[in-house]
Amino acid sequence: MAVRKKKKKTGRFSIFFLTLIITISLGSAVLLVSWAFLGNEGIALAAVSVEGEVISFFNGETAEAAEDVKEDTGKYADILADPDTMAAQNIYAVTPSAEGEISLVFAGDILFDDGYAVMAKMKSRGKGIDGSIAPELLEQMRGADIFMVNNEFTYTKRGSPTPGKTFTFRADPAYASYLIDMGADLVSLANNHSYDYGEVSLTDTLDTLQSIGMPYVGAGSNLEEAVKPVSFIAGDVKIAFLSATQIERVDNPDTKGATENSPGVFRCRNVDMLLEEVTRAKAENDFVVVYIHWGTESTSELDWAQKEQAPKIAAAGADLIIGDHPHVLQGITYYGETPVIYSLGNFLFNSKTLDTCLVKVTLDSESGALKNFQFIPALQKDCYTSLLAGSEKDRVIRYMQSLSPEVLIDGNGFVTKP
Repeated sequence: MAVRKKKKKTGRFSIFFLTLIITISLGSAVLLVSWAFLGNEGIALAAVSVEGEVISFFNGETAEAAEDVKEDTGKYADILADPDTMAAQNIYAVTPSAEGEISLVFAGDILFDDGYAVMAKMKSRGKGIDGSIAPELLEQMRGADIFMVNNEFTYTKRGSPTPGKTFTFRADPAYASYLIDMGADLVSLANNHSYDYGEVSLTDTLDTLQSIGMPYVGAGSNLEEAVKPVSFIAGDVKIAFLSATQIERVDNPDTKGATENSPGVFRCRNVDMLLEEVTRAKAENDFVVVYIHWGTESTSELDWAQKEQAPKIAAAGADLIIGDHPHVLQGITYYGETPVIYSLGNFLFNSKTLDTCLVKVTLDSESGALKNFQFIPALQKDCYTSLLAGSEKDRVIRYMQSLSPEVLIDGNGFVTKP
């Protein structure tokens, strides 16, 4: 802060006192303003310049605190300070909502196609996503540091239905805003409906999600993009999310796998490429989530591919495996320290009455270690998903325990190894 003296005829004595008064007054003013705006711990330096001379006032304790802040930048400070690197590597920054921990929440299949019951009900109720998902569940979803869901349809008004396919899904691109309304931070596109109206339906979906700033995994305009993980830096932890699908299990699937030069999904019928990407992600991240589309529809029984691939994915470096596609709940297990829920079931997909869930995983915000894994029982009924409580909550937890003999599930849904 600088002060220019007025040109005025005065004696030397008057000039001395005038200079002294201005210096003291301005110094006090700077300190008072600094205290008001920064607080007494926030003043690192106040300076007054009189006739070119700078007088500095230091708060020793605050200077030390400022140095501590400067040093306490975290191991990912360089990445966070480089927007170009973050954009190129699909990295996003998250501020954990609770001290000392990071919350990850997962849901299963959703559908926003106007031709099916979920959207008809949502429109008739006139409340948007709040008319289709109970407030207690929305609180969990919106309150999560990272919430992920399976986007089991395309966003497009173009293309033609895949010939011979029983169910083909597409939604008005404007409906992508419902993802934001439900609190989604990331969606999976690695499923058997991402190509339902041809290549254009997938590319329109990619464009739609990009236009609202919604990260996605499991599909892309080429193979490099489709296999690329999305990472979040939260606290001092870097968390990677990958997604892949092994459905359909034929040589020439309707849902095309991405190639070096063409759009498609990340296919893992042959799991080798997924294992390579998991290992690569683990080398660059503290915690790796694999969200995988697998299994057999409408049964709680695991199929051979789930049993074969899950331990390999864990051994490759996955810290958490989340499954979907069967449209019903399947069991929970561990491979080493890696928890697996084989199927989350439908979340908001059709009018059927089905048990469903959210899965909430809590990590330590410094080490990235898994603190707990919680199964949160819910019910999809009449195109509305509600949180279960009381005897119905107990019923679903008992059912999940029957499907999960290798783990223990307590009355609040917390899962541990025996």
